[in-house]
Amino acid sequence: MQQPLSGIRVIAMEHYMSAPYCTMLLGDAGAEVINIERPGKGDPRRSIPPFAEKGGVKKAGGFMGYNRNKKSMALNVRDPKGHEIYKKLVAKSDVVVENLRPGSVKKLGLEYDDLKVINSRLIYAAISGFGRLPDFQGPYCNRPAFDIVAEAMSGIMHIVGFEDKPPSWTIYGLADIYSGLVTAYGIMLALFMRESTGVGQYIDSAMFDNMVSLNERMITLFSIAGQSPHRGRLKNLYPRGAFKTKDGYIALNVPDDVIWSRLCKAMGREDLIDDPRSSNGTARAENSQILQPIIEGWLAGMTREEAVSSLNEDGVPTGPVNTAEDIFADPQVKARQMLLTISDPGVGDYQFARTQPLLSSSPVPPTAPAPNLGQHTRSILVSLLGYSEQEVDELADKGVIETG
Repeated sequence: MQQPLSGIRVIAMEHYMSAPYCTMLLGDAGAEVINIERPGKGDPRRSIPPFAEKGGVKKAGGFMGYNRNKKSMALNVRDPKGHEIYKKLVAKSDVVVENLRPGSVKKLGLEYDDLKVINSRLIYAAISGFGRLPDFQGPYCNRPAFDIVAEAMSGIMHIVGFEDKPPSWTIYGLADIYSGLVTAYGIMLALFMRESTGVGQYIDSAMFDNMVSLNERMITLFSIAGQSPHRGRLKNLYPRGAFKTKDGYIALNVPDDVIWSRLCKAMGREDLIDDPRSSNGTARAENSQILQPIIEGWLAGMTREEAVSSLNEDGVPTGPVNTAEDIFADPQVKARQMLLTISDPGVGDYQFARTQPLLSSSPVPPTAPAPNLGQHTRSILVSLLGYSEQEVDELADKGVIETG
């Protein structure tokens, strides 16, 4: 079965999460992804727990998950010969993805302006904290950044958590993962444009920009109504959040008065539909301290499953707040084949979240395990770039490459 990106070759100069997640998406879609890693050490995530272990073999789970369907080439691009090899690879590739520290590729002489000379069709995607495109550089452009920094500066942390507690992060790596997704989308746009123009382009993906874009509700509220959202408290709608049942929590969201009337009828509290304290979203938000005990009191006599079933039947969309164990046992997860099994020859079978969306003509992604460091160095040099076995051995002896 042909994959959407079959025939597209991607060079990855990446580490940690944002670029590896981006190229994982491309690899899952059938692209040939060649991950350029430092000889000896490789991606720092190779040494970050948790680890899968079997028979003395130990592999980092985070690296395994984000680097499936990729090839590993251990190459010292700082060495003149390694620099030359990298350029030869770029000449035969469609896309470069990198998330190195700002200024790194410029020092190496491997930024987009250097590479487009040897490959005018090259699409170069750079992920950074604050952006690099010359006409759009702001005062923070040279700062490094981790995901939590982008979450904080975009305003997202300000609205996550509880009113009486400090700002909170969302999920680990959200800004990295979302930036990887946005960058993959940008690469798709650039590939589509290349079909008509014949030339590549530079994609500037900034984690800060991506998270501001994701935080569009805060932007809209302030622009339209002059409102600055507050943590743990909504001004224009209620209820929204996690509500306790006998055996856990369900997620409940009432965005309008129609859903509110359905909830009231389900609870047997039709009097609350037209009550001035709860007849519209703003009133409900102002009187949440009155309404919260009523809703939770009704839910206290039901299990999660009973509450979810009852409310959905009454036209109130809801679902359980699942744990990891719940997800692995969920029949919907199984029906959608959302857990992708990867068989690693060293540590066995493990399951990872499958990338989305589903395409009817290619519904199942490839499942090659994450490579060992330098596993594909020799084959790439010999088969793709035409080096002899003797030349490869000499490069390995000099530390330019590592063959794994």
